Amino acid sequence: MPKLRISIVQYLNTAPLVRGFTHGSLQGKYDLSFTVPAQCADDLRAGKADIAIIPAIEYQRIPNLTILPDLAVASKEKVRSLLLISKKPIAEVQSIALDTSSRSTQALTRILCATHWHIFPEFTEAAPNLDKMLHDSDAALLIGDPALRVAVALEPSTVLDVDGPVACLASAIGIRNAEALYVYDIVEEWRKATNFPAVLAVWAARTEIVTTEIADEFISSLEFGKSQLDQICEEASSELALPINEVDHYLRANIDYSLDEENRKGLLAYYSHAYRLQLIEKLNPIHIAARTGTAARHMDFAWANPGTT
Repeated sequence: MPKLRISIVQYLNTAPLVRGFTHGSLQGKYDLSFTVPAQCADDLRAGKADIAIIPAIEYQRIPNLTILPDLAVASKEKVRSLLLISKKPIAEVQSIALDTSSRSTQALTRILCATHWHIFPEFTEAAPNLDKMLHDSDAALLIGDPALRVAVALEPSTVLDVDGPVACLASAIGIRNAEALYVYDIVEEWRKATNFPAVLAVWAARTEIVTTEIADEFISSLEFGKSQLDQICEEASSELALPINEVDHYLRANIDYSLDEENRKGLLAYYSHAYRLQLIEKLNPIHIAARTGTAARHMDFAWANPGTT
């Protein structure tokens, strides 16, 4: 039998999830590829992958998927790697450049604009070049490791203002057309708006290949990753040129890898908002696979999406 193909987001926050496949006892069992979140979803949609870490919004856009249990890339309060960076206070923003690597956070940003900030800017997509994005737009959505680097660089010069956090030294990160930057953590803003955590990505698989054994192996990979956090932080600090304490705090405090009850409620709220804003065509039921000792879960949206199955 050919190896199952796994498409993996090549960001720091996925390292613990896949550690068992890259360094542990499951090394060599699966065919691994690494790319940005949007491409992971496209690979799964096109049949180029059997299992993928996909932006959470894409579960509602790709048919015939099952979510692997008890696993996610989520954040309870503040994430630091999903940033809306603006030359103006958010209430004055009229244009936003959205990182093309993103799908879930693009949707989160549109939801926050409509329901939390009550603004209706022009949205464009752009490659994650912050200087160019802010040259062309009032604000920029940046995700992943590039956003984390910006957060770490700006935090020492950040002061609080009535309009939100203001990073006073735009020049410190090479931004030439602004003196100060207003920086909004997308998860922090989502939490303010809904009182829910944000589920940003999930392990999703083609339903016909999902087994309890596969679910157990993916959970085992994360458990191995958690046991290897010190090594992961050392490697990532060197590779990303970030202080090891910042990497450690990010993986241990900012990222949550569970799909616990609170995160599932946050996911339901996210999908409901996305449906109301027509960011997804309909609310498809959520299927979460079984693992050893835990039955499969099924969450139905019939209450919110009448006339569909």
